[in-house]
Amino acid sequence: MMKRVTGVLLILLLAAACFKKENNSPPGAFSLALPLNGQVCTTGTVISATQSKVSFAWGASANANNYDLTITNLLTHTAITHTVQKTTDTATLLQNTPYSWYITAKAPKTTTTLKSDTWRFYCAGSGLITYAPFPATIVSPTFGQTVTSTGGNINLAWTGSSVTNNIVGYNVYFGPSTNPALFRTSITDNFVNNVAVSANTTYYWHVVTIDANGNISDSGIYNFFVK
Repeated sequence: MMKRVTGVLLILLLAAACFKKENNSPPGAFSLALPLNGQVCTTGTVISATQSKVSFAWGASANANNYDLTITNLLTHTAITHTVQKTTDTATLLQNTPYSWYITAKAPKTTTTLKSDTWRFYCAGSGLITYAPFPATIVSPTFGQTVTSTGGNINLAWTGSSVTNNIVGYNVYFGPSTNPALFRTSITDNFVNNVAVSANTTYYWHVVTIDANGNISDSGIYNFFVK
């Protein structure tokens, strides 16, 4: 009987040794590489009068077996996503157009993913050209947010950037209409405080960025609800 029990235990130990332990670890930290953040991408291959093929690269994420590359046209707010198993990819993009991009790393055996920072760049065009500022990034209130006013007032905030660092001001459009009227002009701060609002009302707003060359960009219309 003892020999039989010992034999069974030996078989179980050998079987356990044959099975590799599953790796359920989530993706590890990684960083973006190219195109550079806040710069004009001049390394693309021109394929037509209006388009270039742009290369993307990022660091490897531990435990990841594939990556989603998401690229957004900041003028039209349309996005495309490529799923790849390597840490490089290419995409055909419009010239003279601002884009943002980020990577989502995914690992097997787990639903946990890891999203990178979001970087912005301009896809370069032919010839000498001045680039409009990147569209302002809305900080607060965010799209679709429900907010509580303080004494009947709220604060608006955003960030702006330009490849040439020559932003001279912002025009803010704000109101209860889906096509809000001009509210403030030539603001040099990234905020407007103490904006009067009414309860149970949806407000719409957007920010137009202006640079020293007269180029402009629009954040796109955002809305929020005051309860």
